[in-house]
Amino acid sequence: MSSKAQITLPEEELDWIQLRQDLGPVIEVETTKEKLQRKIKENPLVPIGCLATTAALTMGLYNFRTGNRKMSQLMMRTRIAAQGFTVAALIIGVVMTYGEKKTP
Repeated sequence: MSSKAQITLPEEELDWIQLRQDLGPVIEVETTKEKLQRKIKENPLVPIGCLATTAALTMGLYNFRTGNRKMSQLMMRTRIAAQGFTVAALIIGVVMTYGEKKTP
């Protein structure tokens, strides 16, 4: 008698093996950090706009709290401009990415 025992598995547990064979070779999946780095390299103006918006908002709220109304208003208007810059950078980035993918 043979000392090797055979284990039988139900077909459902082997479906993933067939799926892997159907899909072909495994493509490396990028991590969240790698994706963030790639997106920043593709469109560096968006993070700059986000930082500018955050800085203007923070300064505006600080000046509002300390009672400096004039500077607070200026910072809130600056925040709006920074948000507009960020949205424009996003739109330009999407258009550029779409244009690169469309051309063969």
